[in-house]
Amino acid sequence: MTFEKSLAEAIRTLESLGEIRPAIDAAAELIVGTLRAGGKLLICGNGGSAAEAAHFATELVGRFERSRRPLPAVALSSDGSLITCIGNDFGFEQVFARQVAGLSKPGDLVVVVTSSGRSPNIVAALQEAGRLGLKSIAFLGRGGGKAKGLATCELIIPGSRGTSAQESHLFLIHYFCELIEASFP
Repeated sequence: MTFEKSLAEAIRTLESLGEIRPAIDAAAELIVGTLRAGGKLLICGNGGSAAEAAHFATELVGRFERSRRPLPAVALSSDGSLITCIGNDFGFEQVFARQVAGLSKPGDLVVVVTSSGRSPNIVAALQEAGRLGLKSIAFLGRGGGKAKGLATCELIIPGSRGTSAQESHLFLIHYFCELIEASFP
């Protein structure tokens, strides 16, 4: 693929986000509402999506564009010791679900990031959130995969490329951070 084709695909995908605007608005309400009510975000993903999960948590606990009070968010993919313990003792499919069960309280929000929606540990995390009565947001790509239909709110990025989904997920994370900072002076 050439630079021009890659750029055109990224632009097309970003421009198509208008098609899912109601879901974007619903996700924004869930995120800001959770934080206003004193809940925390439990965010997870695998590979590049793990990096995006950590990025989102960092922007909330640290800062995005300006200084404000820290907001509660945990990237469930960031503790290597905990992930390897759970993976070894319970299986890799449980690395996020077990953390959701152990770290959540009523009013928290589970946020999953995946470009495919096929990862068993992401599906298990959403199922655990449902079992516990927690609301959830799924940043999805490529049609949503097995994760489709499991979250309270789904952001299914139009298109078939995982890379374009990841680029759109990061755009949305930054958009949500802008809304959060406007809500928490």
